[in-house]
Amino acid sequence: MKNKMLLMLLAVMMLIVAGCGQQSGQSGTAGGKADQAAGAKEETTLKVATLIPPMTDVLELVKPLLKEDGINLEIVVLSDNVQPNTALAGGEVDANFFQHVPYMEQYNEANDSQLVGIQPIYHAIYGGYSKRFKKIEDLPEGATLAMANDPSNIGRSLVMFEKNGLIKLKDGAGINATQADIVENPQHFKFKEVDLLMLARTLDDVDLVAMTPAYAAPLGLTPKKDALIKEDVDSKFAITLVAREDNKDSDAIRKLAERMSGPEVKKFFEDNYADIAIPAF
Repeated sequence: MKNKMLLMLLAVMMLIVAGCGQQSGQSGTAGGKADQAAGAKEETTLKVATLIPPMTDVLELVKPLLKEDGINLEIVVLSDNVQPNTALAGGEVDANFFQHVPYMEQYNEANDSQLVGIQPIYHAIYGGYSKRFKKIEDLPEGATLAMANDPSNIGRSLVMFEKNGLIKLKDGAGINATQADIVENPQHFKFKEVDLLMLARTLDDVDLVAMTPAYAAPLGLTPKKDALIKEDVDSKFAITLVAREDNKDSDAIRKLAERMSGPEVKKFFEDNYADIAIPAF
């Protein structure tokens, strides 16, 4: 009898141990699956400030591609050409896409910031447009020429004017030129410096406006068809993805740069913006 009771007791204990082990194993499996699911759902959110097409178009194009990489791209459209750098420098966004490197460098110098060019995306063909004249030779003496009022675009415009024979600059002035560097102005042109976002509106009031196609395109103008003068393609002025020194090497920024310089974006420019933009990658 004692042996029989002992055997029954051992059997019960084995059942209890087995049940506990099975429960523990099921719990571990469920927990592992939950952890895997949480990991699969985990995304990195990347905020990128921008302004207008085709910049906004490029970001919308790569947004679903980045989703495949586990990155949620949040596009922040701002209203002027200062806010994107201010937001980036202040950590409100992770990157911006609206400017060329000379403009960025001048912002850094003026604001003691650490913005960094990551990837050139496209060359915006810079040109001079007029509603009043069909050829550059038709510009009268004393004509008014408008250009953006930030230093990098002043220099860019003056260099374009010089290369097209309108003025002569002091030797070595280059893209840092100002109106003070004009040493020859045989037709006594006047120069008007206006806010970048106001250039298109200035077209009715002056004889020639120097601007990128992003601002000419809404007026139905393209550099190939309508510009009286154009600059040579210069890699310094490519519209570039910009980040900060402290996040430039992050996986998310690296993946964003890869997607923005991928074959989908190149084809997008070729199919939609061939008249105004040239891929820079």
